[in-house]
Amino acid sequence: MNTEEIDNVEENEDELFEHYRFTIDKGQEPLRIDKYLAERIVNVSRNKIQEAADAGSILVNNKPVKSNYKIRGNDLIQVVLPNPVWDYTVEAENIPLDIVYEDEDVLLINKRAGMVVHPGHGNFHGTLVHALLWHCKDLPQITGDTRPGLVHRLDKNTSGLIIIGKTEHALNHLSKQFFDRTIKRHYIALVWGDVEAPNGRIECNIARNPNNRKIFMAVTDGSAGKYAATNYEVFRRYGYVTQVKCKLETGRTHQIRVHMKYIGHTLFGDYSYGGDQILAGTVYGKYKAFVDNCFALMPYHALHAQSLGFIHPRTGKELYFEQPLPDNFLAVLEKWETYTKGFKL
Repeated sequence: MNTEEIDNVEENEDELFEHYRFTIDKGQEPLRIDKYLAERIVNVSRNKIQEAADAGSILVNNKPVKSNYKIRGNDLIQVVLPNPVWDYTVEAENIPLDIVYEDEDVLLINKRAGMVVHPGHGNFHGTLVHALLWHCKDLPQITGDTRPGLVHRLDKNTSGLIIIGKTEHALNHLSKQFFDRTIKRHYIALVWGDVEAPNGRIECNIARNPNNRKIFMAVTDGSAGKYAATNYEVFRRYGYVTQVKCKLETGRTHQIRVHMKYIGHTLFGDYSYGGDQILAGTVYGKYKAFVDNCFALMPYHALHAQSLGFIHPRTGKELYFEQPLPDNFLAVLEKWETYTKGFKL
């Protein structure tokens, strides 16, 4: 039976960062904000707070401030910081990386499906983080951290673009862009069934499944789970399956996978959510053999992080990248194209 490590989630930036909120007492004397925060946030140095301020990640009354800002009574302070370090030592491993773009500040990687992003239970070697520590010797948060340089993540079996901050400033700057949801990105997915509407928006909270802690579920009760929204449009119809393009408004755990299942179109091959079973068409004969061949060709869910656009943390220039679908994903689409020729879809 296949298993999947829960911590490597698709674009789950909301869980990558510690968010702090402080409301200053009415009688507070003026005090530098970096000093105030350094005394109240555990395991975060004053230098890191100053880096965060430089990146615009410290807000007072919803406006970015510098580290020398002096707090006053009734100020509302919000802070976006990368997670504190874990008590676990990760050693560099010489693992090849498919590098799409690199400069002194950022590194953009095309992650292959099947590669775990960072170490966790059952994945202590061979992860993207191990490879990053070999490739980049001075990533921020390197000492004792299992997430050096990581701004966001992808599921183990999701392929595509992932960006790394190579400096403290870049990490904070990119983190803020994800927090503000100004990063431009879309995914390509193959889902079961003929998606009726040419485009749509899925708005439904997501919560951990109480019966299986490794997966998540859509919930209609607004008081449960976390708000999530996904936009999608049909790219190509194959009768029994549909190729769709998804754009995230939020970045919840397994968001695309959960949302598409919620509207009745589970990702093709997604064994965690039942997509490794035939969910459209007959379960017998040549069709079953054809689908089984597709599963064998791509033995994981059909989801690819195809594009990523961001503001460069040093130059301020907007950069945009696209990465073609993996060869086996393309091969599966070609099989469906051939299979459905002659059908009026």
